[in-house]
Amino acid sequence: MKQRGRHRRRRRGQALRATLAGTALALTAAATLISTSQATGSNSPGGLTELRAGPAARHLRLHENPASRESLDTLSGSMGGNVGVEGVLADADRTMRGTGDCSGRERSALPVEPAATRAYCWDGADARTRAWQPRSVTTSGDAEATGRWGTRKVILAGWTRGADTTASTGRDAGFARVAFVDATDPDALRYRWVLLVAPSAGGKDFTAVRAGLGGMVWYRDKLIVTAAHGKGLLVFDLHRVLRAGVAGAAVGSTGDGGFSAAGYRYVMPAVGSYDPEGGSCGRPGAAPCIGSLSLDRTTAPASLVATEAATDRAERTRVWRYPFDTAPYRTGLRADARGRVDAVEAYATKGTGISGVLSHRAAGARESRWYVGRPAGSGARHAELWRQDVDGARAATCTADQSHACWGLGPGALSYWPQTGELWSMTDPAARRVLFAVPLSSVDASVG
Repeated sequence: MKQRGRHRRRRRGQALRATLAGTALALTAAATLISTSQATGSNSPGGLTELRAGPAARHLRLHENPASRESLDTLSGSMGGNVGVEGVLADADRTMRGTGDCSGRERSALPVEPAATRAYCWDGADARTRAWQPRSVTTSGDAEATGRWGTRKVILAGWTRGADTTASTGRDAGFARVAFVDATDPDALRYRWVLLVAPSAGGKDFTAVRAGLGGMVWYRDKLIVTAAHGKGLLVFDLHRVLRAGVAGAAVGSTGDGGFSAAGYRYVMPAVGSYDPEGGSCGRPGAAPCIGSLSLDRTTAPASLVATEAATDRAERTRVWRYPFDTAPYRTGLRADARGRVDAVEAYATKGTGISGVLSHRAAGARESRWYVGRPAGSGARHAELWRQDVDGARAATCTADQSHACWGLGPGALSYWPQTGELWSMTDPAARRVLFAVPLSSVDASVG
């Protein structure tokens, strides 16, 4: 019976994917019948303006701060050794629902044009909780050129405790967790939560990390995420995932040789950070607070793409990139002998409120295209997804109302999976949370 049920679910999943793919093609074709000429309205972010070397570039400089290797090893030893990604996925305890099992309310949060070809909804309370907010996504397509981590396809989704970590209060305000999703079988996604922590007391203890997780990139064996309030970046090692043996509400050592992690079975300790060299971000004339991240494998070397965090005061937003190091013994950003990390390309855009950024250069193209997701304005439920370059900006035009509010509900971070050609993102309102993928070629076709 179980075997027949599994086959039925697999056939149903295959049929749903075929239906979704057909819907995506139909909607894309409809979109191309509508004018998608260069957008010039007040809601357009306009073309990108290059920021030349000088003070503007120096404001983007980061400083690398590695954690003590000795303290990390001490913590690993005290907690029984590293279990890694495979250990977490083998212990997955939650199931993601396929499109057919998502509610109509959840499906209504998906992009209008272009349509998603893959979509998944979260399990049980995770779909409804208001205490945690989904913020960012990255995949094994970022991590490795093969698109796999070992034998598995993996998606990592970052969630933050408290919808607004700046204003939230309480013991666990700003806590950060990552869903490790086994996506090897597209018809049966399963996941497990991992709490982000930082070693303390020389590795004899740990504390919970407070991170905004507006952006997250998995490159080789490192996970780089935005810190709380966008004040720099935090770095984690995917080989250093540890098991907490005590199922208690506390975070850290229990004093009797055990460790607890607020009810989570697994933790991942930070192995370093990148801090704004000029001090705290967000002050006039200082470094921008970092809002979202993505990986661009079309540059040489691969680069970390970043955007400035949304503010109410900003009239322009900066987007830029840092190169990854190509040395075989390093997997972080490229730093000089003094630990300084400089941006290699930076632009300003009139687009404000950006919560997702992606840069990608198509085969044979001379320049990269930049994609930014942002709210469509007051009264608009869906977000906008704009494609920008130095010449201007374009966005899909929705068939129904001729607006640009065609993207997912609540603009989430963007991540490109090169091996499949898919652009991944998430919607974020409670009870309408969906992890979805859209072919990047469909996005380009929808904007003309």
